[in-house]
Amino acid sequence: MGFQSSPLFVLTVLFFNILLAIYLERNTQLKHIGAALLAILITAITANVGLIPSASNPSVVYDHIFTYIAPASIFLLLLGVNLKDLKIAGTPMLVLFLGGALGTCAGVFVASRAIGGEFGEWASPIAGMITGTYTGGSLNFNAIAIHYKMMEQGLLYTTIVAVDNILTAVWMAVTITLPVALNKLVKRKRAVQKSEVLEDEYDSSSLSIYSLSILIFITCAAMVFSNWISDVTSVPSILIVTTLALVLAQLKFFQELKESKILGLFSVYLFLSVVGAFCELSALSAAGEVAVQVLAYLSLTILIHAVVIILLGWLLKYDWEMVGVASQANVGGSSSALALARSLKRDDLLLAAVLIGSLGNAIGTYLGFMMVNT
Repeated sequence: MGFQSSPLFVLTVLFFNILLAIYLERNTQLKHIGAALLAILITAITANVGLIPSASNPSVVYDHIFTYIAPASIFLLLLGVNLKDLKIAGTPMLVLFLGGALGTCAGVFVASRAIGGEFGEWASPIAGMITGTYTGGSLNFNAIAIHYKMMEQGLLYTTIVAVDNILTAVWMAVTITLPVALNKLVKRKRAVQKSEVLEDEYDSSSLSIYSLSILIFITCAAMVFSNWISDVTSVPSILIVTTLALVLAQLKFFQELKESKILGLFSVYLFLSVVGAFCELSALSAAGEVAVQVLAYLSLTILIHAVVIILLGWLLKYDWEMVGVASQANVGGSSSALALARSLKRDDLLLAAVLIGSLGNAIGTYLGFMMVNT
């Protein structure tokens, strides 16, 4: 194993990228971009120049971050959620999410007829895979791919995965910046006013080692318990983690553990850094014409999804940040939606982001199989 593939080295680079992103946000004109997007971009650069592994030869660190850190970030950030936020933001987010899912289906329908013929007999399975992944995430993508044995189509399958990774990172960047641009065109008041938790509070000098110890223990215990219950009942572990966090969040003891937001925010940045590492541009050039066809197919799908969800938000007069988070739940899943809500400083949307992302996991596979036969 080369030095650059060493887990310790990879972690060191990821931590430095996060540090650099936060520094640039606070001390340069790049503060308008935000640390979340900067973390994605910086890590994408370091992966594409070969400093750390990319998607074609991923580090074991990436898998562990997706497996453990992403759900941990959800648990930690939801510990600071008040259930009244869901009552206010829940229905609009659900409407937007379902509208976005229909937009995805419409996008796949159009893309299949415009470009799908290039993929021959695999056009139908691909339609299902793309519908699944842009409704709820990679879980649905893989479920359909396994059923139709798409993994046996080496070049085509790996190209779809590579392009999907790139566009997911790009769409995170779009949904971070698009609400600001849309708000300049059509001013919309936030459905819920800015959370009382200000960014400066994450720099508290009164961090308690006792509180940190409790949070790390309870997070690990919650994930172990959730995985065990999931194995026994087949209920997705992310739903169990979410439920546990919500129950504990209503207890005064956990409400006073302000460190949960610090740990949760850092975990989000680490997750987003890995999203950047999977943005592998070299995979496109290696795949040649196939990559161009896949890129056109997926881009058209996301474009139509975006048009539908933006029009829905405009017609119903929902605030644009809500639209962005709902769209991110479609395209990137619950972890990405939560990361976006946090980067937009919309703590009132954290719970809704996770819940609709989980809903996407639940319905995405069904919609995917439906689109296979459309």
